[in-house]
Amino acid sequence: MIISISVAASAAAFIVLVYYVVRVLMKGMGTLGETNKTLSEVRNAIHGLTQESTRLIQTANVITSDVKGKIRSVEPIFNSAQDVGEAIHSVTKTVKQASEAIGDVIHPTAENDSRQPLKIKFK
Repeated sequence: MIISISVAASAAAFIVLVYYVVRVLMKGMGTLGETNKTLSEVRNAIHGLTQESTRLIQTANVITSDVKGKIRSVEPIFNSAQDVGEAIHSVTKTVKQASEAIGDVIHPTAENDSRQPLKIKFK
């Protein structure tokens, strides 16, 4: 009789164990199903983002090419402005040297002459 009670208790324990194992496995399957669904949604979202990123990069490349072209077309203007500035500097330097030379001729320096006008030199 003790053996039959032990077998019955063992069978009942095994049935309870199997019941809880089945519940755990069912919950695990539900969790895996949701994980699979979420993963699928993430893949779709990433695919959409990849397409948008590709379009954005293509647009940025077009804009960059356009800006480079416009910079190349404006560059000669800046080079001309630099040339004009250098030419004006050269003319100013020449006029300054000429005015100094004329000033030296008109007002020669005499170290002992106290009545000599004040001479201003521009450099």
